[in-house]
Formats: sequence, C-alpha cells, structure tokens
Amino acid sequence: MRTYSRNSPEAAARLVALALIADGHVCSSEDRALDRLNVSRELGLAPGEFPAIVQALCEDRLLAPPSWADTAGDLDGDLLTTLMAEVDDPALRRKVLRLCLSVSVADDYLADGEIALLAAMLEAWRPHRTAIAM
Repeated sequence: MRTYSRNSPEAAARLVALALIADGHVCSSEDRALDRLNVSRELGLAPGEFPAIVQALCEDRLLAPPSWADTAGDLDGDLLTTLMAEVDDPALRRKVLRLCLSVSVADDYLADGEIALLAAMLEAWRPHRTAIAM
C-alpha cells in the first residue's frame, strides 16, 4: 500500500475512500453525497483528484498480500492503524470523521464494514482520558 505524507490531503482522502468502499460498492446516493460535501475542496485536493485516490486505493487492495485483508474484505487491523496514523492533526481527524460518517450513511444503511471502520477511527482517535480530566 502506498504511503502519503502525514496530514496530507491524500492521506485524509484515502480514509474517506475507505468509508466509500467499505460496504463493497459505491451507490448513486454516495456519489451525490461526495458532490454535495465537495470532498476534494474540503480536503484541499485538486478538482478530480479524489476519484484518483479511490482508484489507487482499490488497486493497492487488489495487489496487496492476502494477509492485508480478511475474508470479509476488511483491512487488516495493523494496516488500518498505519493508515489512520497518517492523520494526527485533531482538526483534520474531525473533518475526516465527519466526511466518512456522511458518506457511510448516504445510502440510509450502515454496512458491517462501514461500522467497523468508523468504530476503529473513533477508538484510535479518541482523546486520552487524562487529557479530558484536566
């Protein structure tokens, strides 16, 4: 799987792309949500760059070793952790979560893969409890 610079538009976009394909397909309501959200602009991508990132993600997954995905097509936990670690800016994380959630619910159904991805993001990116207590 290719790597992107930390907190880059591409790293953030790949996580949104993961949400887009997490249920195994992209439907028209998800396409409309992407247009309405203007994902490229929101993430600082050039117009039309988001579809290229989705394509690159799909290619990387097709060429990846079998250990990177389980039988359900979900990403290996270690790989997902690595991809999420490429985004560590709190404001960018909130933006990515908002976009991922919006894309995931666009078809009025949360598939298991979408739930797993969102749960992993929330778990990995939650504030430290000690920071909340201060």
